[in-house]
Amino acid sequence: MRLKITDARAMIESALAANGYTADEPATIADHLMDCELRGLGYAGLARAVAIIEHDRRSHLTRRATTIRHESAVSASLDGGDDLGYLVAMRATGMAITKAQASGIGIVGASRTHFTGMFSYYLERVTAAGLVGMIAGSGPSAVAPHGGTEPRFSTNPIAFGFPSDGLPVIWDISTSSITHAEVLLAMRLGEPLPSGSAFDAEGNATTDPSKVLGGGAMATWGGHRGSGLALSVQLLSMMAGQHNVHGPYPEPGDFGYLITAIDPGLFGSADEFRRSVSAYVEQIRQTRPLDPGTPVRLPFERSVKIRERTLAQGHIEVADRVVETLHAFAKQTSSGG
Repeated sequence: MRLKITDARAMIESALAANGYTADEPATIADHLMDCELRGLGYAGLARAVAIIEHDRRSHLTRRATTIRHESAVSASLDGGDDLGYLVAMRATGMAITKAQASGIGIVGASRTHFTGMFSYYLERVTAAGLVGMIAGSGPSAVAPHGGTEPRFSTNPIAFGFPSDGLPVIWDISTSSITHAEVLLAMRLGEPLPSGSAFDAEGNATTDPSKVLGGGAMATWGGHRGSGLALSVQLLSMMAGQHNVHGPYPEPGDFGYLITAIDPGLFGSADEFRRSVSAYVEQIRQTRPLDPGTPVRLPFERSVKIRERTLAQGHIEVADRVVETLHAFAKQTSSGG
């Protein structure tokens, strides 16, 4: 279904407001989800809004205000109060930026939260402040380590961001072969998963998303190298206070989010660093391509171009079932739904 961008954003906000989110929370969440839609990541956009509301209704978690457990001039540990990660991570990101601007470095961890979204969204804010950023995330078990078929890791995303005189360099990946959001959307639409991306509860390879969510596991990205990276990311974000690593992923309730922001001025001239990044990026772009018709590009560039094109055309395409479900949620309160 084709939707105007403004209508899609309003639909997300209405559905969230009807299901317990108040004040500026719907707008904050919708901005993140719409950025995903604009960049062509539909599984993390309106479909994720549906997943958020479904999770809230199923889990009956009592959302509480995020509190600070420990804090220093350069660090903080947050208890997310079982609140949505899109809100908790925004606070953690803001604190990391503020601390880095004041002290040169800021590292903030948050736990007792769920669904933190696309890390590049937060890193755009970090790099816009002239800072270098790194984010690591963890959650309940959903991914099998290399050589195994049982869930032990989360999808464990990791991301880095570097400011430049032009577009920032941002690299944001999940260490699983497919994201949880993609599995959920595939199940909702009755579509198969890519071959080789997941196992069922008995350890057999499967393309059935319901079998993955019913006790199965996703595979890691990159074989044993990706598995090692997933382990490292899991341990880093567990440092933020996330300990429930064995709960079932369909009912997430304790994710870890660890963000580090660094002022490159700690090591010399921040302006010179940005210029050096820009110059190095240009060298990479000028690399002789394997395919003459496909120039070498940097991470994040394609995503930004898609966002610019989508904004110019003014509309997005969303699966009918997702739109219908959001419409229904907007008409029902969490108590009445």
